[in-house]
Parts: sequence; C-alpha cells; structure tokens
Amino acid sequence: MSFRKYTLGGYEEMCAQHRWEVPERYNIATDVCDKHDRGRLAMVWEDWRGDERRVSFGELQDLSCRFANVLRANGVEREDRVATLLPSLPETAAIFIGTYRAGAILLSMSVLYGDEGIEHRLRDSQAKIVVTDAANRDRIPDGLADSVLVLDGGLLQDMADASTSFETVDTAADDPAQLYYSSGTTGMAKGILHAHRYLLAHEEFEFCHEVRDGELFHGSGEWAWAAGICPLLGPWRYGAVALVQARKGGYDPEEHLRFLSKHGVENMFTTPTALRAMTGVEDAGTRFPLDRLRITCSAGEPLNPEVIRWFREQFGVTVLDYYGLTESYPLCGNFPTVEVREGSMGRPMPGWEVAILDEDEQPLPPGERGEICLRARSNPHYPIGYWNRPEDTDEVFGGEWFHTKDAAEVDADGYVWYAGRADDVIISAGYRIGPFEVESACVEHPAVKEAAAVASPDPRRGDIVKAFIVLVGGHEPSDDLADQIKQHVRERHSAYAYPREIEFVSDLPKTLTGKIRRVELREQERERKQAEARA
Repeated sequence: MSFRKYTLGGYEEMCAQHRWEVPERYNIATDVCDKHDRGRLAMVWEDWRGDERRVSFGELQDLSCRFANVLRANGVEREDRVATLLPSLPETAAIFIGTYRAGAILLSMSVLYGDEGIEHRLRDSQAKIVVTDAANRDRIPDGLADSVLVLDGGLLQDMADASTSFETVDTAADDPAQLYYSSGTTGMAKGILHAHRYLLAHEEFEFCHEVRDGELFHGSGEWAWAAGICPLLGPWRYGAVALVQARKGGYDPEEHLRFLSKHGVENMFTTPTALRAMTGVEDAGTRFPLDRLRITCSAGEPLNPEVIRWFREQFGVTVLDYYGLTESYPLCGNFPTVEVREGSMGRPMPGWEVAILDEDEQPLPPGERGEICLRARSNPHYPIGYWNRPEDTDEVFGGEWFHTKDAAEVDADGYVWYAGRADDVIISAGYRIGPFEVESACVEHPAVKEAAAVASPDPRRGDIVKAFIVLVGGHEPSDDLADQIKQHVRERHSAYAYPREIEFVSDLPKTLTGKIRRVELREQERERKQAEARA
C-alpha cells in the first residue's frame, strides 16, 4: 500500500500537481502509527554495544496507549505540557506518540542541554510532567513540574500495568501538539508552538527523499529538534521503517558509517556537521559501503559543495540539501528528478510561497541579495505562535510575510543561494559579501577542515572579511599557509571577497545543533579591534 500523494518529475510539473489537504480533525498519533498494520515493522534499533531491537507498529501502538493512560493517571489533560529528557529509545518514540494521543503538548529536550537550558524550558513551558531516565534524573530541579517519571525507575512497570486501550483524543488539526525551543545565538531560547497539522507540511519526504513503502530510513538528528523529530515521524506517514542508532556519547563518524553499512540503509537524513565529520574518515566508501543507499538529504545549516562532491565520490549519491527554520521548514529543497546545483539550497518547495525581498518587502530580481521570506499562513506548517509571547507572535507572524532573517539571492533559473544570516552579511568597501560563500571557498583548500567568515572593522573599508580556520590534521599554521588560502579564495571566489585576515583556531564556537556562532566571533573581533585602537 502506498501513502504517497505525488509522483516526481520536473519542477514545474511537481508544483502544478501540488495541493494542500488538511482535514478538520487530525491527530499525529493516528497518522504516523495507528493506520499501520500491527505486524508491520516500524523500527530497527541498535545501541553502541551492538544490542538490537526490532519494533512493530503494534508494539508502538500498545506502548503509546499505555503511556497515554499513565498520563491520565497522573492528572495530565489536553494541552498540558509533557517534557522529556531521554535518549533515542523505542520507548521514547512511544512516549511521543502517547503524548499526542492524549491531546497533550510534547516538549522533547536534549540531554546535551546544560542545566540552565533545561530549567529555562521547564519553567517557561510550565511542564506538567517530565519523563527522564536515571542518568538524568538529578538534572531536573525540584518543583518545576507536578511529577517526574523515571523511565528505568518505575515508569516501565507503570506502563506494563496500564491498559493497551486508549481512545485517542479527537483533536482538530489546529490544536497544539509540539513545543520546540529555538537554539538562537542570543538571549534565552524561545518556545515555538506547532499544531498537529504541521507534520502534514513536511512533504520533503515525498519530494526530496521520495520515501518508499517499507524502506529503511535513517535520521541522524537528535530527537529534541525539528530536524530530529520530523525525520522520525514524517517517514512513518509513508510506511518507512525507522533505522535508529543510540549513541553512547558524542558523534563518531566512523561508528555512524559502520552502523549504516551494517544495516543497509536505503534513505537517509543527516546534517552538514555530520557530513563534514565523515570527510575525515579515510577510504570511507571502501571500508563502509552503502550499496543500498538511494537518497541522502541534509538540512540545518548550509552544505558546502566540497562535501557534496566528497560524498558522491565515496558513495555514488548526490546529497540533496534543503532549507528551513524551526518556525517553518523546509522552504526550499533539491529534488531527485531536478538538476542539483552544488551549493544551492535548491528551489522553493511545491506549495510554499517563497520570495527574496528587500527591506520594503518588495521582490528583488535575480542576482540581487535580499532576505528569504515566506508568505505567512500559506501552508499547514505555520506556527500557532511563540509560547507565551503574544507580541513577538504578532510581530513575526501577523503580517503578510514571515521574515527568516536569512540572506540569499536567486539565480535566473530560480535556484536560491544562501548568503548567511541577514546580520552576518559583510559589507566591505561597498560590496555585500555572504560569509557562507567565502567559507565554502576556504574549505575547498586541502588544508582546511572548517572555516567561519565574519566582518572585522577596518578604517579604510569599514569592514574586511576575516576567516577563522580549523586545519586538517597534519597541517600546521603559518603565514605562508594563510597566504595560500587567501590566494585560493581569490582565484576560486572573487578578488574583493577573499579573507584579508586569517586566524588559525583549534575549533569554532557552535550551537548545540552544530551551527557556527558567527555572532560570537564577530563580537570578539570588534572588541579586539576596539582594544587595539585604544592602546
């Protein structure tokens, strides 16, 4: 049985056949879990010790119903917040589904959060219940929730004793289901509240991944962000099998590739951070063949062309990059049946009204840099709003356009090229320079592992481009190497946008999701130049 709506083809053809179909009543649990036959395989799970589990949709249905009954027994009602701080377990997925089933709002937190980040989310969301494990129980401050349920300390028994019968709450498509907290670069994280209908807009699993019935699908993102939860839930809508790796600690690209090769992954979503780390694995394609892999997609931050080429050389698959934000994604994407232009985020997703606008919300012609904007409330993904922030909600979502604060330009054929955050764009001697294009040119140099380009104050040009460089192992910082990298960028990119200053560093500041915190480097640079000027 196929749950797909569309057949892939040319870009204009796919846009012409697109239609939004949002029923008045809709619950995520019913769509991703209950509609499937009980005996059908839902998940293949393996942890770092090599322990494996194969989970059917019937087991997920029973576990999620049991958990929904546990929620009711603990006083959880519709729209109460249920927070989780758990690793990627089959039970965790069932807890997600059970929360939706009960009509509550899921807030999934990452074990990578600091204690202050956990406390802020619990306090701000006013979570009714927190579900965690013994390893993280001490990180939940007393008094921030009515109850703390410990998965391996009694909750499993409570679930075992609970009934497998639970009548899923009859929710409207517009009822709240998911609370994400943005991993912004400044200020405390803001809650973004999504309705059940938001999952219906995640058609990248049709248009980009071309998910097939019964296909083994792996999403490498952690189950705390949209780029982790949606690649779990979205493919289940189409009958795919989730391939889940439970890691012991930080990301190990060699272990990741060994896992994917062992299980014969067929379709995959991963992040640019993971893909860049893979490039450091010697003879990756020979040692860890991915012979059954059809499609790989990536999102979360821009993907360098060099990484796309490396993955294709190793595994014979061109990574399809797509773009979006927690508020709405994906706005743009690349597709298996449409030409891929390496370094471009592709074209607007079918059904998504995306434009490059100037400061007056007027569309810009091809080749001119502006802000990526989405016509507000034009698809099912638009958020209910920012949690407990009505003024911010009205400001961001109340107008005609949702402003992403990301800069880009579109070429003559409609491909969108990312230039960086709007406030990251470097203006030097009158030129508007996108940091990402400079960084991409830098990492094409064989000695460069990672790069971050920011504006550095300059008395003559206003600002100049400065690059912070992390070197590949075996290369040492030197003035000669810095000159080589500068010349490389001049030749590959442009004579006006090359980094006039280079600083070699051991690592780059990043958010928890692996995005480079350019704002931190930019402020550091401004403070340094100001101190030099006073000296």
